[in-house]
Amino acid sequence: MKIKSLEEIYLFSLPIKESEIIDFFLGSSLKDEVLKIMPVQKQTGAGQHTRFKAFVAIGDYNGHVGPGVKCSKEVATAIRGAIIPAKLSIVAVRRGYWGNKIGKPHTVPCQITGRCGSVLVRLIPAPRGTGIVSASVPKKSS
Repeated sequence: MKIKSLEEIYLFSLPIKESEIIDFFLGSSLKDEVLKIMPVQKQTGAGQHTRFKAFVAIGDYNGHVGPGVKCSKEVATAIRGAIIPAKLSIVAVRRGYWGNKIGKPHTVPCQITGRCGSVLVRLIPAPRGTGIVSASVPKKSS
C-alpha cells in the first residue's frame, strides 16, 4: 500500500520516523519560526558548561503545526536540530466556525485545554481576525 497524503498517515495512526516524509508531503509550504533561544548552563568540575536551547514551531498555515526543542553548543546548530523534531511531531489541526458557517473554517471548533507541567494552554473559538491573544512568545508564531 502506498501512502498518497499526510492525512492517510494520520488516519491509520502511522508513526512518522523521518523528517523527509514531511518534506515530501508539505514541501515548500512549510514555514518555521524560532520562538525562543535561551542559554542553559551545567556546573562541572572545570566550571560552567553553557549550551543554547532553541524552541521552534513549524507549520504550513493550512492546518498543520509542530513544535520542536533542541539544545546545542551553538545557536545555529540548535535551531537546525529543533526543526527535525518539529517536523516529526507535526499534527493536523481541525478548524471550525465561530458564529454562522460563512466562508472557510477559521478557528478551533470548540474550547480546548491542555496542560504540560505548570503550563496551561486554553484555546477558545473566536471571530475571524481576532488573532492570538496571549503573551509575546506564543504570539510570535501567528
